[in-house]
Amino acid sequence: MTPRSYSNPLVDFVTSNADADCATNVDRVLRAVRTHLGMDVAFVSEFRETERVFHNVDARGHSPIHPGDAAPLDSGYCKKVVDGVLPELIPDTRGVPAAVALPETQAIPIGAHLSVPILLDDGAIYGTFCCFSFDADPSLGTRDLQMMKAFADLLGHQLSRDQALIGSRTDKLRRITSALDCGQPGIVYQPIYDITKHRAAGMECLARFSTDTPRSPDKWFAEAAEIGLGIDLEVSAICTALEGLDRMAPGTYLSVNASPEMVISGALAQILRSVDCDQVVLEITEHQAIPDYQRLGSALEHLRDRGLRLAIDDAGAGYASMRHILMLQPDIIKLDLSLTHGIDADPRRRAMASALIAFAGSTGSTVIAEGVENQSELGTLQRLGVSRVQGYFVSRPMPLEDAAAWSAEHA
Repeated sequence: MTPRSYSNPLVDFVTSNADADCATNVDRVLRAVRTHLGMDVAFVSEFRETERVFHNVDARGHSPIHPGDAAPLDSGYCKKVVDGVLPELIPDTRGVPAAVALPETQAIPIGAHLSVPILLDDGAIYGTFCCFSFDADPSLGTRDLQMMKAFADLLGHQLSRDQALIGSRTDKLRRITSALDCGQPGIVYQPIYDITKHRAAGMECLARFSTDTPRSPDKWFAEAAEIGLGIDLEVSAICTALEGLDRMAPGTYLSVNASPEMVISGALAQILRSVDCDQVVLEITEHQAIPDYQRLGSALEHLRDRGLRLAIDDAGAGYASMRHILMLQPDIIKLDLSLTHGIDADPRRRAMASALIAFAGSTGSTVIAEGVENQSELGTLQRLGVSRVQGYFVSRPMPLEDAAAWSAEHA
């Protein structure tokens, strides 16, 4: 048998992969070790209460085990190595009576065997990392065993991270599904006031979550999207928001938020199939990335033909909102509160707002100023040509009953 080179495959393996995730990929570890040792099969087994499960298997040619296979915990070599009944390093199973006595040794057959426990970061035994050959290999030595242990340590850290990610995902899934089961999010309505006609123009529908751990709505929606339930949560929010449509005074629209993914999926069109779209405004914010404007525009086309108006939120907050405006041709441009706060005392804010207002006027868009908090800001915005405002100076967000009453009072 050709002697093996000891070029430190652990270092070679890690340094050859710039991406840390690739460097600790379980299948790559198995292939690297099995190939270096010249063994026939390498696998990782997980210990459970009564069985061991083979999650990852790498083999040269035929393998007697496959990913997903399971065997009794007390059968085979794995548990016996961990318990000290069998040695971790067996160059020739014929020289170890306890190995010869195992049915697997003759049935597979197993001529040489290496096995080391995999310890998780908390010290718990996950299972074993094993290699075996059908024939004996007297060249196997302690340096091979040390290499196996080094890789087992690497695997332990990787599996610990994987389990942490699974635990985190499970927690998120439980949190989001629980919110959905409880009919969350709830909705509050913030008035949008027409300062030229002195009446309610619309109501922005804002999601609110009632939980023991307060978190902002954007974190809820981001977490839901992360685990594949983003559209479900948006559907719940929009359906709840639209329940207030018939409660508002005539001419008062509802403004709802939807992600580009939801629009493109067709879920929004499904929700609005029996809704008078003349009474609905869809808001797209600065913070929502739009990878394909053409697909989004196509998905919105039929709804806009039915009267749905499109608003770009947070205009002036960053480059993305300006790109949204140029690519989507919105009906409404909403000035971000970073522009409106202190606009009465800041000429730079006034200059920026004036440019956006002029642009809106030339393209037929309506401007809404968000975050208006005092009479001085309101007066300045009115002089600049803003016709609609929103903010605490007009009204704070309110429950549906109060919003309906406010709408009627300001009709």
